[in-house]
Amino acid sequence: MNQIVNMIMRRVMGRLINKGVDFGFHQASKIGKGKNGATQQPAVSPEEETRREHAGREQGKQSRQMLKNMRRLNRF
Repeated sequence: MNQIVNMIMRRVMGRLINKGVDFGFHQASKIGKGKNGATQQPAVSPEEETRREHAGREQGKQSRQMLKNMRRLNRF
């Protein structure tokens, strides 16, 4: 009986996790596209460019950490 419950829970959790990941990627793609496609980037100072590069690296680290956590959760 316990094996059946575990099997069902694994299946349900897997589907919920996949739906959450799909929803997150869908929302991220909406944000990435922006409101209008043909916007021009204004000139930025070197300090602003450095800050943006640092923020991009931090975001990459965070996304790698999230992927690790998702892989751990999918081991059920």
